[in-house]
Parts: sequence; structure tokens; C-alpha cells
Amino acid sequence: MESRGTALEDSLVESDALENRIVRPPTAVQKLRGLLTKKDSILLCPGIYDGLTARIALQTGFDCLYMSGAGTAMSRLGMPDLGIATLNDMSENAAMIASLDRNTPLIADADTGFGGPLMVGRTVAQYMTAGVAALHLEDQVVSKRCGHLKNKELVDEEEYLSRIRAAVMARERTPGDIVLIARSDALDSLGYDASVSRLKHAISLGADVAFLEGIKTKEQAMQICSDLAPTPVLLNMVHGGVTPKISAAEAKEMGFKIMIFPGFALKAVHDGVAAAAKELKETGDMAFDPSKNGRPQDIFNVCGLKECMEFDMAAGGRGYLEGV
Repeated sequence: MESRGTALEDSLVESDALENRIVRPPTAVQKLRGLLTKKDSILLCPGIYDGLTARIALQTGFDCLYMSGAGTAMSRLGMPDLGIATLNDMSENAAMIASLDRNTPLIADADTGFGGPLMVGRTVAQYMTAGVAALHLEDQVVSKRCGHLKNKELVDEEEYLSRIRAAVMARERTPGDIVLIARSDALDSLGYDASVSRLKHAISLGADVAFLEGIKTKEQAMQICSDLAPTPVLLNMVHGGVTPKISAAEAKEMGFKIMIFPGFALKAVHDGVAAAAKELKETGDMAFDPSKNGRPQDIFNVCGLKECMEFDMAAGGRGYLEGV
């Protein structure tokens, strides 16, 4: 008679064999790493900051999203991008956005890491647990400001590199993976050579992508890609900021692999809501064009109304049998 131990061992062997035959889709991080190695391509990332703006970008079919730190501070706190948002503010928002579509990579702003090496390590671990595919860390002081504002204060290079070391160590010690993006804001105060030096040292410590903030000319944009090759380089396209307007085609030709648009949703929402507020205040009413505005259900459908109803009914729920 076969012993229970032998039967259990055979069952485990069969289970392992079945596990090996299952082809699992790539994770968001694996997908992002694959996109970064794709030749002659550039990854366009719209800057979103909440569930609705993320859903709109996802419905449009973008391959990757970017969680704007400025947008997070303004939408969650109603405050400017001056280093006011905390780790919990940022990581909780990132976790919510990443959960909306686990197959689409999310790149998230992580500011300075919110403190010394221990806090940077905690930041990376929380972002990884949240399902974030990539984050960027910068070399400003903790009481930082938007990268396109003047008079930014920097930490010295060794303190900056300690942040990168801590990030790499945390990635090694936390289950899963995350793409680490080294950002330098040193261009305005220390100059190009010092900025490149900081980024090269960060890459040597294990950063995967380089991000030179506040690029001032197209020549400088081309130069940074050349000087840091073959490391992927990110371009931050802030319309109205210090960087000249560069199209996606130009950026790809220059050698950039990622292009983020932090103001993508912020500007559209600000302009649209400001116009609607003015109209309502002045007229006491809001213009409604069914061909443009749609019904409430149409907006809810962007956020998964149909899928939620189908899930409820499949589980035996009765709340939506008559529709909505």
C-alpha cells in the first residue's frame, strides 16, 4: 500500500510540473523593462494624479502612466509642489492608481525619498508593495520644490548617492522588482558637468534610468543622451517650463527612451474646471451638449461601471438586475 508521504510527494511533483507549464503574463515591471530595451522607440507617459485622470489615460490606450508629484500634492492636499506631500500621501495615491490596471506600468514621483537612507529604503519598499513599476529620486533637499521653479537647494553629492544606495539595497531586500530612476536638479546651480557626474555615479550604483531635470536647450538634450548612453534617459516635458518644447519624434531621434508630461491632466482639468466655474458663477447654469458632455453613466463607464455591474451579477448580486 502506498504511504501517505509518497502520495503527497507525488502530488507536489505534479503540482510543480503544472506550475512550470503555466505561462504567466509579464508583470508591469517586466513590461516596463522590456519597453526600455525596445529599439527605435520612446515611451510616452501622460501625467495623471487621481483615479479619474488615470482611468481616462488607460481608456485611451497609453502603454505607461506617470503619477505627477505636483498633481498629487494639488489634488490630495490643495497645496503647491513644495515638498509638502508626505510618503504616505504619495505611496497611497500610487497604490490606488497602480491597482486600476496591474498590466500597465506606473512610473511615480518619489521626490527626495522623504528623508535619510532609512526613509528612502522605506519609500522604495512601500512603492514596490504598492505595485509601482518605477520611481524617481532627486538630489534636492527634503523641503524641495518643483523642478521648474527657481532657486532649488541641493544636497551634496555623497548624500544624494546615499539615497541611491539605499534605494538599490531596499530593492534587493524586498520581494519583487522596481525600476530606479536617478534624477538630478543640479543643472541650474552646479552646471552640466556636475549634473552628469552625479547621474553617472548613480548609474554605477545600480540606477536603471537617468533623468536630468530642467534641460535648457535642445543641444543639451542631445548631449545628455549621448553622454549617458547606453543608459536609458528620461525627458521631462513641462510646457511653459524651462525646457524648450520638444516633440516625441524629436525626443526619440535625440535618444530619449521615456518622455513624461506631468502637466497633461493638470492643465486640462484646471482650464476646463476654471471655465465651467466662471460660466456657472456668471450665468447660474451650465451649457450641456449631449454630443460632447455625455450622460453621468458615460463618465461612470470610464471608471468601470459596466465591469462592476457584471461582477456583482456574476457573484449572485441583485442590485443591478434592472440596470442603472
